[in-house]
Amino acid sequence: MHQRTALPARKILGTALAAGLAATVLAVVPGTAGAVEGSAPAAGAPLPAPQPGAVAQASDGPVERLIVGYKSKTTEAESNDAAAKDAKDKGKKAGESLAFERRLGTGAALVGLGAELGKEEAADVMAAFRADPDVEYVVPDRRVYATAVEPNDTDYARQWDLFEAAAGMNVPGAWDKATGAGVKVAVIDTGYVAHSDLAANVIAGYDFISDTRMSRDGDGPDGNPADTGDWMNKGDCGVDRFGRPVPDRDTNNSWHGTHVAGTIAATTGNGKGIAGIAHHATLQPVRVLGWCGGTDADIINAITWASGGTVQGVPANPSPADVINMSLGGGGACSPATQNAINGAVGRGTTVVVAAGNDNVNAADFQPANCNNVITVAASDRQGNRAAYSNYGAVVDVTAPGGETALGSANGIWSTLNTGIRSLGNETYAAYQGTSMAAPHIAGLAALMNQASPSMTPAQIESAIKTNARTLPGSCSGGCGAGLADAARTLGASDGTNPQPPTGKVFTNTANVTVPDTNTPVTSSLAVTGISGNAPTSLKVAVDIKHPYRGDLRIELVAPNGGSTQLKAAGSGDSAANVLTTYTVDASGAAAGGTWKLRVTDVYSGDTGYIDSWTLTF
Repeated sequence: MHQRTALPARKILGTALAAGLAATVLAVVPGTAGAVEGSAPAAGAPLPAPQPGAVAQASDGPVERLIVGYKSKTTEAESNDAAAKDAKDKGKKAGESLAFERRLGTGAALVGLGAELGKEEAADVMAAFRADPDVEYVVPDRRVYATAVEPNDTDYARQWDLFEAAAGMNVPGAWDKATGAGVKVAVIDTGYVAHSDLAANVIAGYDFISDTRMSRDGDGPDGNPADTGDWMNKGDCGVDRFGRPVPDRDTNNSWHGTHVAGTIAATTGNGKGIAGIAHHATLQPVRVLGWCGGTDADIINAITWASGGTVQGVPANPSPADVINMSLGGGGACSPATQNAINGAVGRGTTVVVAAGNDNVNAADFQPANCNNVITVAASDRQGNRAAYSNYGAVVDVTAPGGETALGSANGIWSTLNTGIRSLGNETYAAYQGTSMAAPHIAGLAALMNQASPSMTPAQIESAIKTNARTLPGSCSGGCGAGLADAARTLGASDGTNPQPPTGKVFTNTANVTVPDTNTPVTSSLAVTGISGNAPTSLKVAVDIKHPYRGDLRIELVAPNGGSTQLKAAGSGDSAANVLTTYTVDASGAAAGGTWKLRVTDVYSGDTGYIDSWTLTF
């Protein structure tokens, strides 16, 4: 992705910001102005009118913690004890009580200030750190919020954002090239609330919320990213820089992360709900936003972990993400602490997609939208205009459908949700609007590209999306990047006119199976149920196998009756890495129901690999 040097780097964490907070969700939710703009309506209740621009900036509010980055090779960068001593010494100089709390995933130190400090007192403490030549940077640990707006395949007709000729993203025309099989997408957001239209694609994630008040689950970071709700009462999160309460009214649960996830990878072809853009990708919920939003420190650790980096005290991520979606943000410049985390993720090969923000102002004033090495996404309405709430400007890379429910709920983005207002309810679907809704369209497209061309770098993925964008059919004042993203053009599809989701029942196994280099066949099994008669003449077999030399591999499909079909021969001399493709097999000679197996043999010695995932589509 390009480096933006003319403007300061920034990060977007959400729509509404409380004073002294830095992470916000980038969605516009009707009638909300808090951590996540996108509260769920009561069951059966009509959606209220949206409130565009309901993001209150909080960069000038009180500060509770600092993020301190020490220069490499310094004692404080390598020793927690040294960092603790330095914090204590700096506190004495500034007349405050400072304490080292923990090490972040980027190596920076999180320093507690003992109490909330006003702008001047915090500035004195930061000045003490900045005067130290061993300190590379010191920034406040700001809070952020979600940025979504509320809005199967039985509801596919509602998904104008995928297929309508005027302002849809031309997604069905890309599905003959890729569906996201084998690709992992991390949704760094409010977590996940169980939904049957997502469950088949959800893999283990993590909860990084360290403040138990914000997490509402009674503990700190752990392996359970369940969304426990983010409802707030008026003023719960303090006041903004103008002294106004944040939020400015009572808000209900948004279930924001679940709505975002549905756009990316809801199950498709299952006869219910909606179609996800990359519906064979896996979703990894990473929780950072709760009551009163989230903090930079937690988000930095989430970015690091989700992309396969190391975070002290947290088990390694067994499924590092190929794509990260962050529909969140806040006002201010991109912190060097956050930029370091993003750079680390991109360096590990992860594409990072962020929302531009919902305040109808220049996105250069919002982070992480203004950070380098991210794809910053503005929102369009159903007519192809820049949505009235969407931020704009030179830091915007591309535009995607975000909806505008002020024109009616049918003009919002329809996705997975929950009916719970201030507790857990039942699964449902709803229309939201916001750049929080636009960003997952691009994350889904990036997942399609990862499957179709797994060797592409994040920079190449960004370039391809922008190069193949089309001119917005409506108006855009202020700058909407390269234009409206077009999935079919980006994937090189020849026909983007078919507005039908893929048909057929899908079965996937995502359990890893090691492939040894001992000429010993290994198998991964799929139990196929609910299909009568024989298998089709065009059975789709999507395969994702990680191996440094794919020419070593022989791949076979084994039917329930024991008959086998060779999908790939070994010994071809193909020295490229990995097998990530979809085979079409005439399997009409075997019954569809029963246990199918993918059999893989490494016929040469010298290196090993593993079956990452595989899918059958009947």
